[in-house]
Amino acid sequence: MKSRLIGAVLAIVIALGGAVSLIGYVQGADARAADGASFVSSIVVTTEIPAGTPADALSEFVTVKQIPALAAVPGRVSDLSDLTGLVSGVALMPGEQLLTSRFIDPASLSIRGGVPLPDGMQAVTVALPVENVVGGEVTANDTVGVLISATVRRGDADLPTTGQVLHKVLVLRVQPGTSVTPGAGATDAPAASDGPVATLMVTVALSAADVETLVWGQQFGSLWLTLEPAAADESGSRSVDGSTVFP
Repeated sequence: MKSRLIGAVLAIVIALGGAVSLIGYVQGADARAADGASFVSSIVVTTEIPAGTPADALSEFVTVKQIPALAAVPGRVSDLSDLTGLVSGVALMPGEQLLTSRFIDPASLSIRGGVPLPDGMQAVTVALPVENVVGGEVTANDTVGVLISATVRRGDADLPTTGQVLHKVLVLRVQPGTSVTPGAGATDAPAASDGPVATLMVTVALSAADVETLVWGQQFGSLWLTLEPAAADESGSRSVDGSTVFP
């Protein structure tokens, strides 16, 4: 009788232990399910973002979505202001979460290879002194104006003339060039105090006719680039010579 009583007590203890364990497991599962079911905000790409797209132009390519916490990717962007001053380092596809690791400094982009050549355009490179490239401020994905200074025949006179011949030209990449000493090897070489002049290799996208214009300017005159964003006003552009500057 005594042994039967002990056995019954043990059975009750075991049953109670199992029930407690089961309740604990169920509660843990509910907690895990609740964690997985919680939602967080994430910025998701809706339209393909080309490489080199500035962060301040991203709003038309993305939307904010609520996604399960378990699906949130570490390093996701929660506020576009966190990307201020950066550009996309690679093309981003629809459905991707925006990640900080996909954005880089524009200067880095220009050295890494710049932006793709648009369909139907040609790429051409010119080497320019840094002061002719807005002091080296021009980078990939900028648009620039192109000025040519050259001696032009006007009537019976050859006149030094400057004119802005191209507008809003897409820059594909900017790379450091070599350093050259002005007048090296020439009889009229400048004094050594003039020092070396840094050059930049600027690659732009142009139509066939505009490529010819740019190459002519590089070959027979001198080129200057201006930063000319989409909103820049092109009106008032004209060719100038001495009589224009000093009427």
